[in-house]
Amino acid sequence: MKLNHKILGEGDPIVILHGLFGMLDNWQSVAKVLAENYMVILVDLRNHGKSPHSDEWNIPLMAGDVLSFMEDNWIHQATVMGHSMGGKVAMEMALSFPDIVDHLIVVDIGPKQYEPGHDNIFDALQSVDVSLLNSRTDADEALSLKLTDWGVRQFLLKNIGRIKEGGYQWKMNLPSIIENYPEILKAVKADSQYSGPALFIRGALSNYIMPDDYKEITRIFPKARIETIEDAGHWVHADKKEELINLVKNFLGQ
Repeated sequence: MKLNHKILGEGDPIVILHGLFGMLDNWQSVAKVLAENYMVILVDLRNHGKSPHSDEWNIPLMAGDVLSFMEDNWIHQATVMGHSMGGKVAMEMALSFPDIVDHLIVVDIGPKQYEPGHDNIFDALQSVDVSLLNSRTDADEALSLKLTDWGVRQFLLKNIGRIKEGGYQWKMNLPSIIENYPEILKAVKADSQYSGPALFIRGALSNYIMPDDYKEITRIFPKARIETIEDAGHWVHADKKEELINLVKNFLGQ
């Protein structure tokens, strides 16, 4: 599967993987800063952004997609950083293909099984008939009937794309995402350990990584550092971009 991607800067490579409902543009402002010292590769994961759609969708498949992308582009080793769902893909890569993951950076997600938490978003997205939209304002108004959080709506609205012939469509493969959503919630298969350097960054206002999770993280990733960014929620890179970038730079500069 040929993943849509964007490359910024030169130097040692950093591959950045977005979260559920996301796309590479979500991390562009972080990538621009890191690109002052590194070659930063942003990718759209399977069923997201401008990458191909597929009825099959799970964490191992996405890890394999990124591995193939790296091989096709002669990237033999890289720092792999992922947020949320992308963090699970990054962990899967580190455990399954440890030789190509030089450093692992995981943002606000753990290796454990998670409970469903997006039913309200799925309900809101399915309530929008994109074929009838005349503008993104129409889409926002439709979503607002079920989602009151303006920021969440703006994040989701990035997934609406204009069609050349007129009208709009979803960029993401919404039916496949809904059908295969339980696959994304599963724990990362941890029959082995990743012995390379690892950094886990959590938002203090988020409940995705809790102190009770530290033991399992360090069992699977024995060299893991776990850092907390104050006043940041799950979207750490949006809430506290500079703090996150500083943590990443310090980690890679060790």
